Amino acid sequence: MQELGAACAGPGRVYLTGGASAVLLGWRDATIAIDLKFAPEPQGVFAQIPALKNSLKVNIELAAPDDFVPALPGWEARSPWISTVNGVDFHHFDFYTQALSKVERDHVKDRIDVKAMVDHGLVDLRRLLSLFEEVALEQWGRYPAVERADVEAALQALLATHE
Repeated sequence: MQELGAACAGPGRVYLTGGASAVLLGWRDATIAIDLKFAPEPQGVFAQIPALKNSLKVNIELAAPDDFVPALPGWEARSPWISTVNGVDFHHFDFYTQALSKVERDHVKDRIDVKAMVDHGLVDLRRLLSLFEEVALEQWGRYPAVERADVEAALQALLATHE
């Protein structure tokens, strides 16, 4: 964050997600990729990414939960602030939308991450289901590979196992 923010020539917002959030918050020791989203994009951010990728020996990917599922209503306000470097604000991407994307993908590591989010008090499963239900049906049309009904069933099953 220090190097990336310092290299930027203007303000912006960087969202960290997935393994980067897990490492920063301590439920994973390492990650193979740092997933980032820029909104708005800090000026000059892309010039620094190749050097940062090589110095850290880690993949840096431009990916966020809303690439795979609709962002849940109010996601920006729920994206916890981490730090500000040279006018660039760093945030964790909303943990509710992260959890939704992990429930949809349903890999073993995703299930572990969702459990960690719940255990760390970052996600309440009832609230996750409520936010999911607020997403307009037409928004799901932007994600043709995702069956909304399957995601809802997975959320219901997850909630049932935690009650």
